[in-house]
Parts: sequence; structure tokens; C-alpha cells
Amino acid sequence: MSASTTAVPDTQTPDDDPDLLAPLSPAARRLIRTRRSIRRYLPQPVPRPLVLALLEAARWAPSAHNRQPWRFCVVTSDAAKIELSRRMSEQWRRDLSADGADPEFVARRIAVSHARLTASPVLIVPCVTLEDMDVYADSQRNEAEYIMAVQSVALACENLLLAAHDLGLGASWLCAPLFVPALVRGALGLPDHWQPQAILTVGYPAEDKEKDRAPLAGRTVWR
Repeated sequence: MSASTTAVPDTQTPDDDPDLLAPLSPAARRLIRTRRSIRRYLPQPVPRPLVLALLEAARWAPSAHNRQPWRFCVVTSDAAKIELSRRMSEQWRRDLSADGADPEFVARRIAVSHARLTASPVLIVPCVTLEDMDVYADSQRNEAEYIMAVQSVALACENLLLAAHDLGLGASWLCAPLFVPALVRGALGLPDHWQPQAILTVGYPAEDKEKDRAPLAGRTVWR
């Protein structure tokens, strides 16, 4: 193996050093280190200008070919939240029952999910669309193009989550729509080419959470 391709053992990386983010500004360090997934919110509406600020932050994310394949559905009405939760809960109940889950367990999980969706002041459903992405003659490149689009939406969501934290809001990423994209699309009346990727719950935090991260060792290699 040549010197240019010799792997540097990850033990040489002081990945447990709390000052690894020291080159960043204090504001950036705080934003990155203190963001948490918040699942309980105060019964307080989020002003529309703040929701628009979150969407604007998402809009400035990088994207594949700069095609910006993200679309967002903002849900604030109680009726829409309830209907979305009802449809998703019915399918989830069928799936868990088919898996052989205990009925009491199923009921508890459904109740928690329903409360989480309906009690969140704002739900933002990020979707991916391929209408502006490239189309190829082979499936391998088309699959890669799809992955690029999904990654672009994820980058936009990270911008949104960090912006929410900066504004004093809490937020959480829920992946459930990936299991029932057509159902979510139907419940919210979204265009057929919008593919729901997640539900982001947003509101003023009613909980304070601490969470650590696994060290870089074992998750990073240097070449």
C-alpha cells in the first residue's frame, strides 16, 4: 500500500475532545451541540413569520444539480392533523397486528403517536419530487438520481431543524410517512408527484432534553 493510501488509525483522532468544535464561532457551536429532538410542546401557536423563516432556511440548503427537489406541506389546522393521524394510525394498527404485536402494546403505541401529531402546533411534511431531476436510460443511474433528490430534501430539513432551534423552537423528525407515502399524500391532498419523506413536528418546547453522541472512533477512517 502506498503512503498516499495508507489508512491513519482512528485512534489518532482525538474524537472525544470537547474542543473539536473550537474553530467554529460560539453561536455555531451552541446551535449544533444543543439542538435536540423535542417531542412535547406547549399549547402555544407558532407565529406564521417564524414558520416562514424555517421554510426559508430550508430553501437555502444545497441540492443535487441545484434542482431543489423539495416541497413542503405545512399543517396547522386541528382537523387536518386529526385526519392525518387517523389514517396513519389505522394502517399502523393493521401492520402491527399483522406482525403479531400484543393488542395492548399496539393501543399504547397508537395513542402516543396520535397525541404526538395532534398536540404539535405545526407539522411540516417535507416531500421529494423528481420532476426537475435528470432521467437516464438505465435503472442504476435513475436510482442514483432519486437518492440524490432524497439527500437534498434531508439537507433542507437539517437547515430547518437548526433554524427552529435558533428561534427557540423545538422540533423532531418522524420517518413514519416513508411507510405510507400514498396515504399521507391522500390525507393532505398533495400532488401525485410529491413523495412524503417525513413529518417534522414544531412548537415551543415543553421538555428539556440532554443527549450525547457516540465518539468518532469506529465511525471515521482517514486515508
